[in-house]
Amino acid sequence: MAREPVEAADLPELSISPEKVCFIVVKAREFDAKDEQTIPDPASNASDDHMYSVLEDNPDDPVVEEITALIGDMNIDEQVDLVALAWLGRGDGTIAEWADIRAEAARAHNNKTAEYLLGLPLLADYLEEALSQFDMSCADFELGRL
Repeated sequence: MAREPVEAADLPELSISPEKVCFIVVKAREFDAKDEQTIPDPASNASDDHMYSVLEDNPDDPVVEEITALIGDMNIDEQVDLVALAWLGRGDGTIAEWADIRAEAARAHNNKTAEYLLGLPLLADYLEEALSQFDMSCADFELGRL
């Protein structure tokens, strides 16, 4: 989908900081790297199974808990922006249609924002694509410069 050019001065303002979005991107990548549980003995010593268990998707996964806590601590406007960014990055509209995308995200808002976003398989890619449309990047964040 071709992007409509938008001047930097005409870019909409976000209620969520790029740092929070980038933190979600980094954590979503960690979450996406997980695989279904294959080591059946939860009492197994991690060093005995060559640390494979850290790559398994477990119900008490600390990455999921961290993302869920962060999103839960966000105000509604930040949560709405996060969902709208995921939709924008997924191609559900263009930056010129941001107000409409955001309005739809506001209408759809509920108390399951983290669960919904974690269910999007390419969440990190969607958020990064959306940030790029706002002339922002997670490169500095991922390198520890923010």
